[in-house]
Amino acid sequence: MLKAHSRVLEQLMLVGDLLLVAACWLAAYVIRFHVAGPPSRHGIPPIEPYLLMLLPILIVWGIAFRAFDLYRPRRIGSRLSEVTDIAKASSLGALVLVSVMTFFFREYDYSRVVIVYFWVLSIASVSFARYVFREVLRFARRHGYNQRYAVVVGGGELAAGVVQRLHARPDIGIRLLGLVGDAKEPAGSVPSLGGFADLRAVLDARPVDHVILALAHEDYGRLGGLLEAIGDEPVTIHVVPDLGRFTSLRGGVEEFEGLPFVHLRESPLHGWNQVAKRVFDVAFSASILIALSPLLLLIAVAVKSSSRGPVLFGQERMGLDGQRFRMLKFRTMRLDAEAETGPVWAPRDDPRRTPIGTFLRRFSLDEMPQFINVLRGEMSVVGPRPERPVFVERFRQSAGIGTDAEATRSRAEHGRVDGDDRPQANVAVLDDLDALVAPGERLRERIDHDGFTCWLLSCASSSVPLVWKASTPASLICS
Repeated sequence: MLKAHSRVLEQLMLVGDLLLVAACWLAAYVIRFHVAGPPSRHGIPPIEPYLLMLLPILIVWGIAFRAFDLYRPRRIGSRLSEVTDIAKASSLGALVLVSVMTFFFREYDYSRVVIVYFWVLSIASVSFARYVFREVLRFARRHGYNQRYAVVVGGGELAAGVVQRLHARPDIGIRLLGLVGDAKEPAGSVPSLGGFADLRAVLDARPVDHVILALAHEDYGRLGGLLEAIGDEPVTIHVVPDLGRFTSLRGGVEEFEGLPFVHLRESPLHGWNQVAKRVFDVAFSASILIALSPLLLLIAVAVKSSSRGPVLFGQERMGLDGQRFRMLKFRTMRLDAEAETGPVWAPRDDPRRTPIGTFLRRFSLDEMPQFINVLRGEMSVVGPRPERPVFVERFRQSAGIGTDAEATRSRAEHGRVDGDDRPQANVAVLDDLDALVAPGERLRERIDHDGFTCWLLSCASSSVPLVWKASTPASLICS
C-alpha cells in the first residue's frame, strides 16, 4: 500500500515539514518577545510583519528541502546523514531569508535573535519529526509491512557480507529473494536464482525493487553486461565495490565535479589530527624525559666515565619531506668509529662498541635522547625512524641503475642494501597511542600492514623491548 502511494506520501511529508517550519517561525517570535528575550529596547513589535514573512519562508524552505533531496527513500541511509542534510537545507534557507529581508522588506526591522531562534528550532523540530517518522517505519517493517524485494548479484565473501548485513537489519524492510551469480556455494540461507546470464529472466519473473551488485574484483568485467541486462527496468541499483582489502580506517567517498572519488587511504596529518599528534608527541616525550631523568643521568655518568668522548652522539638523519637534522643518542662507540670503514650499518657484534655501549644497545637505552628530538619537532613518537642521508642515496642508486628490481627489493625487505652485514633495525618510536597499549601480536599485525618498525622501550613500558624488522626500509619510506 505504501509502495503504491509513495509519491503521495512524499508530498504529505513535504507539507508536514513546511507546516512545522511555519510553526517554528511563529514560536521563535513568541520565545524572543514573550518568553526568553533578551529584552527589546523598542518594545514588542507587532506580529503582522512576521506573518508576512511566512510565504517567503515556505517557498525558500520547500525549495531547499527538495534541493537536498530530503524526500528520497532512505532505507539504507543513516540517521546522522539525514540530520546533516536537514541542517544544511535550513542553513541555506536562513541565509536566503536574510537576503530576502534585506532587499525586499527594508521597511521592516526584523529581529536577528528571532532568526537565530528560528534556525535552531527548524533544524531540531524537523530532525525530531523525521526521527519519529523513521522509527514508525522501522517498527512497521520489522512486522512485515512496507517491504521491498531485492536480489544480490555476485559471489564470494563480498556477496555473503551483503546478505549477512541485510538479514541483520529487518528494520530497513528489504527482503532478499535470492542470489544471482556463478558461485556454486550458497550465501547463507539465500537461494540461488541462477547465473549471471539469468539476471534478465529473474527480473522478468519476480517483483524486484532493488538490484545489489556485489561483484568480486575479478568479476568487474561483467558489470557492463549486467547493467545492459537490467536495462530500463524500474529498479534501484546499488553497487558495492570490492575494495575492502585495499581500504583503511582513513578512507572515504566524496564528490568532485560530479564524479565520485573513493579514497582508499588519506593522510592523517592534516588539520586537527596534526595538532593532536603534536600535542601527544610533546606530552608523551616530556613525561618520559621527566620520569626517567634519574636513569638518564646515571647513563650519562656511565658513558662519560667508561670512555673518552662526549656523552651524546649526534648523527645526521633525514626526516619529514627530506629535512635534515641531528638525531641524538647516547654514545655507544669509540670516537671516530667510521674513520676507517666509512658509513656502514653496525653489525650485531660490532667491535667498535664500548663496554657500556654494548649494554645500552642490547636494551635500546641509547635511543632515549631521541625524545629530545621529538620535543624539538624533528621526530615523532608516531611513524618510522628517519634514516641517514647516505643510506637514502645509496638505496636510490641501487634501485635505479639497472639492477634487478626483485633482487633489490629482496635485499631491502631483509634490511640489507649493497651487501651490508647489519640487518636494518628500523626502529620507530611507537606507532601511536593505541600501539602503546596493544598486545604484542596486535602490534606485529600492524607492523606487517603498515610496513613500519615499532620500538617499545622497556623502561617506558616495564616490559621486554619489542623490536621487529620493517618490511619496507626507512630509506624508502623517508625518501
